[in-house]
Order: sequence, then structure tokens, then C-alpha cells
Amino acid sequence: MSESKNCILRLCRYRRTLKDLKELGYVKIFSDNLGEATGVTAAQVRKDFSLFGISGNKKGGYLIDNLIEKINSILGKDEVQKVIMVGAGNLGSALARYRGFEKEDINIVAAFDADPAKQGKVNNIQIYPIKDVFEYVRNNKVRVAILAVPATVAQEVSEILVSAGIRGILNFAPVTLRVPERMVVNNVSLAIELENVIYYVNARERGEKKKDENGK
Repeated sequence: MSESKNCILRLCRYRRTLKDLKELGYVKIFSDNLGEATGVTAAQVRKDFSLFGISGNKKGGYLIDNLIEKINSILGKDEVQKVIMVGAGNLGSALARYRGFEKEDINIVAAFDADPAKQGKVNNIQIYPIKDVFEYVRNNKVRVAILAVPATVAQEVSEILVSAGIRGILNFAPVTLRVPERMVVNNVSLAIELENVIYYVNARERGEKKKDENGK
């Protein structure tokens, strides 16, 4: 992962934390407080902000409203972002019910599935036949899609989305998509993420056991 991508991920975490603090009634924050809340150093916070021309005051800190406004502008969150989802199975239905998207100003405006039995509504999100995705994307100016389909059809569906005018895909299918260079694709593998956690837990336990044995 490139450093620029890491920086954007940190900005997303800063924004989420700032919105939580605002809801609690805070007006200002210092870089060390924001860093501690998001798991980075104060120096990293200041470095990230300086890349985008965000400056604060050593004594006064940063105004939370001002920070949120500037980060919103950087992330393209000046308005609610419209997203479609393809795949209304177990994972797709769970994502449709996830309330965290609304908090981040992301709105899943429609879902699509090839199975007629899945077409209808889930959490007030209309599920359309996949063939309708072309017209929907064009009429509603949607640029981003969530892909929650089986690996066997993920490539085919991604090609449909590219043809429909989608420019970015959050891919939950356990397969690497072949897409044009202009496309932005982020892959999310729940199994791999869990395997990573398991590996590091096991490695830490082995290290602790070895340390105990050497200390005897």
C-alpha cells in the first residue's frame, strides 16, 4: 500500500473521530489528542494535514468544524456520496443493513442481483435486475459500486459495471479483478483479514512462550 493511500485512510479515521468529538460537544482539538485517538503520533497528524495545507495553532489547536470541513473537501464528502451494490445474498443484505455508511455520508441508493427471488427491498433499498444497472447508473450519475457476488461471477459482473460507467469498486469477492487502468478497485477479504489476526495472535503467543522458557 502506498504512503498516499495510507494518508487517505488516516484522513478517514481523523474525520470519523472528529465527528464523534463534535457530537460530544468538543470545539477544538490538538494534534496529540487526535493522534492518540486514532493510533498515530502527533507528528504524523501534523504531517498529514500539512500535505493538504491544513494548519493549526500551537496554543489554540485546531477548530473541529474547520477540520471536518477541510477533510470533507479533500475526500470529496461535501455532499452525500451515492453508491450501488451488486449482490443481494447474505453479505449484500448485511451491508445494506449496516448503519455506519449513513454516518459517513454514504448512501447505498440501489442494489442489483441476477436472481429474481432476491429482487424486492432490503432495509428500504430497492433491489433491481442486473440488466437495469446501465440505465440506473446513467440516470443517477453513480460512480462507485460495492461488489458482493460469488468469485465465479465477479469478473463478469465487474465488466458489466465498467460498461455501465462505474469508476470505482469495493470488491468483497475473493478474486483479483481485471479492469481498465482508469478504474479504482479496493479488495476486501474478510477471510484474509481474519487469518492475519490469527497469525499474529499465534506468533505473539509463541514469542511469549519462548520468552518464558528462556527466562526459566
